[in-house]
Amino acid sequence: MADTRVWLITGASRGLGRAFTEAALAGGDRVVAAARDVEPLEELAGKYPDHLVALPMDVADRRTVFDGVERAAAAFGRLDVVVNNAGAMLYGMVEEATEEQIRAHMEVNFFGAVWVAQAVLPHLRAQGGGRLLQVTSMGSGGGMATVGFYGAGKAALDSVSEALAMEVEGFGIKVTIVQMGGYNTGLFTTGTTHTEPLAQYQSLRAEMEAMWGDAVAPEPDTAAPVIMELAALPDPPRRLIVGSQSFDHVLEMDQAQAELYRSWERLSRLAPG
Repeated sequence: MADTRVWLITGASRGLGRAFTEAALAGGDRVVAAARDVEPLEELAGKYPDHLVALPMDVADRRTVFDGVERAAAAFGRLDVVVNNAGAMLYGMVEEATEEQIRAHMEVNFFGAVWVAQAVLPHLRAQGGGRLLQVTSMGSGGGMATVGFYGAGKAALDSVSEALAMEVEGFGIKVTIVQMGGYNTGLFTTGTTHTEPLAQYQSLRAEMEAMWGDAVAPEPDTAAPVIMELAALPDPPRRLIVGSQSFDHVLEMDQAQAELYRSWERLSRLAPG
């Protein structure tokens, strides 16, 4: 990989995508920054006119994604690091969500990431390698009330990315599942679709909102150095948790899950499979 890398970052207009874009540019790399609305990128494009291309792209539209990736690859002649970051939040109980809300959510958080991966792989394979960073969540290992569909989409992306990593490793393409902790990205505000609340869940909803609390999450730019170092590793990990508190929390959840399995080991072992 050349010293100056070319990045394609989806969801680049705000939050983590914007932070990763700014960090790559500050490091001297070139970036194709993709987003549904690229207007927030105008000032940044003016600051880096020869290093940044703002690319309108709706990842939920497969044809738009494939056309956009062709433009992205042509912009600087190659793609070295692809960050599959675009995402949204569907907030509410499973029973409350409409079919339209569920399908729209999965179109962005799961299918959109799949379309981007499918579109970039021929380019990475042809040039002999590259990096694909699949941005998921530290909470994708288990469901939680009010954010069940968000976790479901990220868990599905985790699983397919594990398979993808095995499939493309022989082409020199390295896939890393980047399990992000909580950052102040605006996901729970501008990036959120809310269900229509049912009265039956009022007490649980209040309990969950109290659990989320009012604590201010770290700014997205504090996560950017991790991504920059990850992209430079010659032999990157398949999975990486980003965030010190999140790392500890995931270990605690894994230990609790292991204890739960062991508590029902007798019943599990009644079957020979």
